[in-house]
Order: sequence, then C-alpha cells, then structure tokens
Amino acid sequence: MLVPVLLFLLGFVLLIKGGDWFVDGAVGIAHRFHLSELLIGATVVSIGTTLPEVMVSSQAAALGNSGISYGNAIGSVICNTSLIAALTVAIRPTSVNKKSLRLPVAAFFLAALLYAGIAYTAGNFARWNGLLFLCLFAAYMILTIRQMKTQPEGAETAEEDESAKERPLWQELAMLVVGAAAIAWGANLLVENGTLIAAALGVPDSVIGLTMVALGTSLPELVTAVTALVKKRSALSLGNIIGANLFNIVLVSGMAITIRPFAIPAEKTLAGMNASLLVDLPLMFVVMALLCLPTLREGKLKRWQGIVLLCLYAAFTVFQFVV
Repeated sequence: MLVPVLLFLLGFVLLIKGGDWFVDGAVGIAHRFHLSELLIGATVVSIGTTLPEVMVSSQAAALGNSGISYGNAIGSVICNTSLIAALTVAIRPTSVNKKSLRLPVAAFFLAALLYAGIAYTAGNFARWNGLLFLCLFAAYMILTIRQMKTQPEGAETAEEDESAKERPLWQELAMLVVGAAAIAWGANLLVENGTLIAAALGVPDSVIGLTMVALGTSLPELVTAVTALVKKRSALSLGNIIGANLFNIVLVSGMAITIRPFAIPAEKTLAGMNASLLVDLPLMFVVMALLCLPTLREGKLKRWQGIVLLCLYAAFTVFQFVV
C-alpha cells in the first residue's frame, strides 16, 4: 500500500511542475505574438492547465476506468470554482471586465446544459457525443481568437513579464515539451495508483475522481490563479478558471468519451437514486452560477462569493466520503 501512495504523490508533483513549465512556456510564446491578457487566460493558459485533466481522463478511459474519467472532469469544474477561485476571491476580491467574460461564460453553460441533458435523458455517452464536444471546443477557440483580435489590447497586455522577455524561443518551446511530458507521466501515475488505492480502501472510482484526482489535476489552475492575483492580473486568473471549466466539459470529457464511451457512474446512490445526477451535476451549475452571474451583473468579485463557495466545497467533500 505504501508504494502506490508514494507513486500517487509523485504523480501529483509531476503534474504540478509539468503544468507550471507548460504554462510559463505557453505564456511566453503568447506574449511574443502580442495576444491580449484575457486571450492568454481563456485559451492558451486554460489549455495548459487543463492538460492534466485531459491526460488523466483519457488514460482512465483507455483503461476502462469510466468512474475516474467522469469524476475527474466534473470534479475539476467543482474544485476549480468552489475551491481555487473561491480561495482567491475570499482573499482578494477584484474587479473584472464584464464584456470579456460573456463568451466563455455563455459557452460553458451551453456545453454544461448539453452534457447534463445527455446524462439525464440517456444515462450514457456515445462516441458521437464525444466528437460533438470536441467540435464545440474547436468552435469556441475560433470564436475567441476572432473576438480578441477585433478588440484593442488592454494596458495589462503591455506589461509583459520581464522574465518572459529574457527567455529565448527555444527555451520556451523546451518548457512546453518537458512540461507536457511531465504531465503525461504524472497523469499515468495518478490514474494507476489512484485506482489501486481506491480498490484497497473500497472507495468507488467515481469518488476518487471527484475528489482526490480532481484536486490533484486542478493544482496547476491554483498555481496560475494565485500567481495571477499576486501580479494583479485578474483577467488572466478568472479567464483561466472559466476557460478551464469549459475545457473540462468539451475537451476533457470529449476526449475520454471519444476514446471509450461510458455510462454515468452509479456506484454511489442517495435515496435509491444515482448520486451523480442528484448532487454532482446540479452542484456544478450552482457553483458556476454563484461565481459568474453576480460578477457579470456588477463587474467585480466579492468576498461573500468566495466564502459561500468554500462552504459548498467542504460540504461536497464530506458528502463524497461520508454519505
């Protein structure tokens, strides 16, 4: 039991460092092409920080562990919003650009409604569903790039990271490659040993995916969010969280479903009904609504949002392991 735990922790470390290197390289390259701060956060950085979820869910799907594939994607949305974003909002509330958030927020809720609609009506995902989600990912990327190219770059874009200026292009490319390799290796360790630990403890794969694996693969988002807030780049931070949540639906789930279609896990029940349908999916909508709707209306994040979201995440975690 000790060896799987140590390898599981090693997987966490590799994911953290791999995500960190990948994001640094991606941001440096994006700055070279003078992309706006929000574009970097909602696309390049979001893709980079979502790579752990992509690798974990894809490998889990290939191995037939549909519970981890499902739990990691949905759990990461809940973790990103009610733990990572909540912590940064509770510590340092900040103003945001309402107009820049409309497209990613609308795209997330559209994709989430489609995902939930399939889950509630069919109870399982077919391969064409996965291909549809991947097409939505491609469409979102095209729309976002077109939108940002038509908007003038903000003042924050001009304040490029000095360290990024000093790095040569080959080094940034190397960080992308090494970061991706570390993420792939870490994801493999996380899935294989997380499954062993779950089996030894008698915990369903979906619970491990919704909690431990989701938290581990969301650590790059936490590092990015904290760093962005320290540097007072709220667009990068919030854009990264919302973009990563969207990508968890359309890219992470899309890849996993395309590799191996699966049914909604039903190991955990509540009042004789599937707990995933009663708790996990509804909570995903609730936490995103609490984060995004007041922000879109008032143009700023408030401390109460972070506190409420943190309470919801604590209750969700207790529910997964106790009920």
